[in-house]
Amino acid sequence: MKRVFLFIVTNLAVIFVLNIALSLLGIQGYFDNTGTNLDLQNLLIIAALMGFSGSLISLAISKWSAKRMTGAHVIDQPKNESEAWLLATVKRQAQEAGIGMPEVAIYDAPDVNAFATGASRNNALVAVSSGLLVRMTRDEAEAVLGHEITHVANGDMITLALIQGVVNTFVFFLSRVIGHLVDRVVFKTERGHGPAFWITTIVAQLVLGILASMIVMWFSRQREFRADQGGARLSNRGKMIAALERLQQSVGQPHLPDQMAAFGISGAKALGIQRLFMSHPPLEERIAALRNA
Repeated sequence: MKRVFLFIVTNLAVIFVLNIALSLLGIQGYFDNTGTNLDLQNLLIIAALMGFSGSLISLAISKWSAKRMTGAHVIDQPKNESEAWLLATVKRQAQEAGIGMPEVAIYDAPDVNAFATGASRNNALVAVSSGLLVRMTRDEAEAVLGHEITHVANGDMITLALIQGVVNTFVFFLSRVIGHLVDRVVFKTERGHGPAFWITTIVAQLVLGILASMIVMWFSRQREFRADQGGARLSNRGKMIAALERLQQSVGQPHLPDQMAAFGISGAKALGIQRLFMSHPPLEERIAALRNA
């Protein structure tokens, strides 16, 4: 509840700060004087509502949607020794990290992967693939679980949703400001919005959306380094390095749905400019960071 409250307060603070910036810079006055007739404050409020509503809804239903998309089944009562070990390890690490016991689940996939999601530190889900349990040693799996528990303890799900909401707000806001200016100043539309507004807004939203994705993915990569360090603390550095090296040996792409890809421990490989849109740093960089820590 505390983090949700902080999430909402931060959103309101973003709107407040932007309103002050618009007033101090005299941007609204400039638009009024040039006859562009654009109410920036109302537009900003609408942009924030549009930008954050999707993030808030996604965060609220994240556990439910993750189970649906991956087919993960939650372990209520362990059916075998492997499930019992999984529950015991997550419970111990959650206690060490100072968070509530997450739900623990297994989803059927041949790749070596795991993810964590949830609306708060004390209402989370940690899931591992069936392939991870088969192809990793217990020490390696312990490190992976520590990595995911660290994501939960750091509140990475909420922070990522917050950043996504902020960039969504800016994309919505700026694309419509650009579209309005082009429509009024360049094409001299005097009443309502002409075709130029809608075309320019769509193009601006696409371009700004690409830039926004780069920002979100940069943050996602940084949180992976921090989660690796946390996994090393909850197991040990050697186990975490061994787990990442095991991931390097995995063949093929992760089997998580696209909507869940950023929450897995391992991401898809990319080259060139595609690296800017990677949710995870290259495994060799993560291993080097741990060895140099």
